[in-house]
Amino acid sequence: MAAYLVRRVAYGFLTVLGVLMLLFILFFAVTDPQDIARKALGERAPPDAVQQWIVNHGYDKPLVVNTQHDAVSAARYTDTLLFDHYRSMLTFDFGRSDADDAPISARLLTGVGPSLSLTVPLFTLGLVVGLALALFVAFFRETYIDRAVLVACMLAMSVAGLLYIIGGQYLVGMLLRWFPISGFDPDPSVVARFLALPVLLGVLTGFGGDVRFYRTIFIEETGRDYVRTARAKGCGDMRVMVRHVLRNALIPVLTNIVMAIPFLFTGVLLLESFFGIPGLGALTVEAIQGNDFSTLRTMVYIGALLFIVGQIMTDVSYTIVDPRVRLK
Repeated sequence: MAAYLVRRVAYGFLTVLGVLMLLFILFFAVTDPQDIARKALGERAPPDAVQQWIVNHGYDKPLVVNTQHDAVSAARYTDTLLFDHYRSMLTFDFGRSDADDAPISARLLTGVGPSLSLTVPLFTLGLVVGLALALFVAFFRETYIDRAVLVACMLAMSVAGLLYIIGGQYLVGMLLRWFPISGFDPDPSVVARFLALPVLLGVLTGFGGDVRFYRTIFIEETGRDYVRTARAKGCGDMRVMVRHVLRNALIPVLTNIVMAIPFLFTGVLLLESFFGIPGLGALTVEAIQGNDFSTLRTMVYIGALLFIVGQIMTDVSYTIVDPRVRLK
């Protein structure tokens, strides 16, 4: 298993290098520094201010090869945008925002708390609701209960998430006034009031797809030989569903779960933006709207890095839930 993990980490590192190359092409080779500077300073900014902004942010260097240095000098390749890009990303030195010169690392540390405050309860509640409802539906498969839940899931999946947010804010926040429709306060005594509505809407948005996915897995497992054997030995239907079907269906379920865990740190874009939660999702939306290329590049890189980590965690988790799986 150790040799397998070493190979997976090595492949993951190569993937990270490839992602960084794509980011370099998108944010440096394709984009003109003059355009970045004018979007940050305004279209009417004087040329001297634009040039000074480019120098201050390090965008004045050549892309790959600096011909100002000798051919035998290492600075010919290290004093370039490509080298600075890889060095800063791999060492997590994300620099400053193109929009307001604020340190990006400080913004990440500030936003990760609100994002986790939203995504962790959203993920936990969505998982519990999805698994419980899927088990319930699989238990009553091919009945009117199963068909009714499937219709509800299809309707839930057919409605755009934005409509859930707008409708929930209007109905629950403005008409019923049960919860605030916007804002965030980290005080433990009141933070639940600000997070209740976005968590509820987030669960409602995703439960349709989750229930259908888990239901398919559970129904497939109910046709296995071990289920018939358990029933022949006198096990009740509920015990079969919980103790046998759920346990043996954990590998595909775990794939869905573990791959979602790393992205808890990057936040939920729409929910954070519409509910005024100052997390990393809202930071990404602000970077897109404000043409903040350095922040956007950082968020894309972090998302890709977490995705690779999630893949490795998924492979390792297989050996935990199923002793028959061996990583070689």
